Amino acid sequence: MIRTRTPFRITLGGGGTDLESYYEQHGGMCLAAAVSLNLDILLKPAWEQNDILAHYSESERVQNLEDLKNERLRECLRYAGITKRIEVASFASVGPKTGLGSSSSFVVGLLKALYAIQNIHVDKEELARAACEVEVDILKKPMGKQDQYAAAFGGMQMFTFDPNGDVRVEHLSMPRSKRQELDERLLLFWTGVSRESATVLKDQDSRTKDMDQDMIENLHRVKELGFDSKAALHKGDLERFGQLMHVHWENKIKRSPGMTTEDISRWYDLGMANGAKGGKLVGAGGGGFLMFLADDTEKLRLAMKQEGLQEIGFRFDAEGARVVEDDRNHKVEVVGIQDGVKMKELQWP
Repeated sequence: MIRTRTPFRITLGGGGTDLESYYEQHGGMCLAAAVSLNLDILLKPAWEQNDILAHYSESERVQNLEDLKNERLRECLRYAGITKRIEVASFASVGPKTGLGSSSSFVVGLLKALYAIQNIHVDKEELARAACEVEVDILKKPMGKQDQYAAAFGGMQMFTFDPNGDVRVEHLSMPRSKRQELDERLLLFWTGVSRESATVLKDQDSRTKDMDQDMIENLHRVKELGFDSKAALHKGDLERFGQLMHVHWENKIKRSPGMTTEDISRWYDLGMANGAKGGKLVGAGGGGFLMFLADDTEKLRLAMKQEGLQEIGFRFDAEGARVVEDDRNHKVEVVGIQDGVKMKELQWP
């Protein structure tokens, strides 16, 4: 059995400029940090030779890869060439559709496990690129590339998205004491609203492709705020970073009608009046987690608790996707060739 652990991510600045519709014309950037909220993938040979078994929020048992309903699982298996006799299970710290990049963490963690079980070493760059290929190129999801890179690399990083599609990764350094302070002052509160990020991102993507000037100017501003946020964090100026979070929020809610709701806007204003320096919704918008940088953490916690919002504790994750268990109780055998690609199955030794 192989088990991998892959972190979720929070976006600290520049989110939204990682979509191809924007960066292929203007270049994009974002700051993202991997966090200790994560997803585990367990992978082993199935007992029955023809079975493909999957356990996630649903359970599936099929004998044909094409019959898998979970499209990310299906395409990852196809990408790895493993088409039968496999059992996959996933377990996550928080539920799906919460704005923390969980779908990409699933893809990154699954690919990491599929490589590991075949004794294939890939570095973080190769892993992130493969995950982007599955989600963006094969599945045609209207999404960017920050989630896959944040999950694969871990830590706090700046990702630069070049017009030719290349992604450059730069570790975001900041004073150690200030990083610890940031860890303690960033608080996450669950809004109770799950949503598909594709719904919000599709509007942004189509308007950017149509050269909607309001959308493009909004994203230009987001990118500027991302670079300003990087400079503030590098210096350890958390007060400035909090102010930039607030400006980022004000800019974000202008982007699309589904970015916020009446309740979320009220909770945000309440947080700002009760100990928060700045805040934002994590992810594409419309739901998920409210993240605040707090001046007074206890006052903020009390205000959110009185509104019924649950706080989810976390710490930064420095490692990224990794194998945490490998009993080597398996082997891989090529069982055929289809369209020039080796088709493989897992077997018990």
